[in-house]
Amino acid sequence: MVERRKVIITCAVTGAIHTPSMSPHLPITPDEIAEAAIGAADAGAAIVHLHARNPHDGRPDQTPDGFRPFLSRIQQAVDVVINITTGGSPFMRVEERVKPAEEFAPELASLNVGSINFGLYPMLKRYPGLKHQWERDHLEASRDLVFRNSFKDIEYILETCAGNGTRFEFECYDIAHLYNLAHMLERGLVQPPLFVQSVFGLLGGIGTHPEDVVHMKRTADRLFGADYHWSVLGAGASQMRVAAQAAAMGGNVRVGLEDSLWAGPGRLAVSNAEQVLNVRRSLEALGVEIAAPEDARKMLNLKGQNETRI
Repeated sequence: MVERRKVIITCAVTGAIHTPSMSPHLPITPDEIAEAAIGAADAGAAIVHLHARNPHDGRPDQTPDGFRPFLSRIQQAVDVVINITTGGSPFMRVEERVKPAEEFAPELASLNVGSINFGLYPMLKRYPGLKHQWERDHLEASRDLVFRNSFKDIEYILETCAGNGTRFEFECYDIAHLYNLAHMLERGLVQPPLFVQSVFGLLGGIGTHPEDVVHMKRTADRLFGADYHWSVLGAGASQMRVAAQAAAMGGNVRVGLEDSLWAGPGRLAVSNAEQVLNVRRSLEALGVEIAAPEDARKMLNLKGQNETRI
């Protein structure tokens, strides 16, 4: 019998875009983040993509101490690949953003491979009753925000983590970012198999039209051939539609409350696990097999939990 294709589900449990006033289900405290990640893994996520937050007001926290309380708890509770962000928040400097990955040497870390305008301010109209002043300031400031990921910044993250054995999830918000990654590959700064995460629907990056998704895949195929694994995330209401299209095209998928707060039209997701289960059902209906953490490790050539400093 022909072995069924295995699809990696990544769950990004909290992020740095949405704010506490937008959903009561957004994980904020270390306990909430740990429980969300464990629930997502139990539901079928092979990878959990992690940010930290200030437990009192929910603002992004990229200090190693912000991550420490939940990392070991997750690793002890479930067999899942831990992916630590180096994106942090678009308002942070790269030296701040890389610190947790540098300290904990995870199996996987995200790496943004290009700069973009990063517009969150349209959410101000959708959420007029924000509880914390920082939330309003955070959204309004994005009118004049460039999420900086220069070649120097990318090189800095790669060099800082070079001795860790950490591999990367390369986040590509536009077609040019694929070419940036190809440049890094040509220089020998990154090694295949590449894990390319195409991001659709952030204001300032590529859109969510089906042709945008096809264009990303076609370009990545041309640049990287058999040397990469493709994954997608769709922001907001496009989450499940983009995931379904990409899965039908042979891709992997990312869901989670970092990317979308919703489980359906007008219905907030009550947990990250709910979104994982929703996409898992769609994938299984397409006849594909859900990748376990060990499958993901083999596909992405990861070092294993025992080689981290978590």
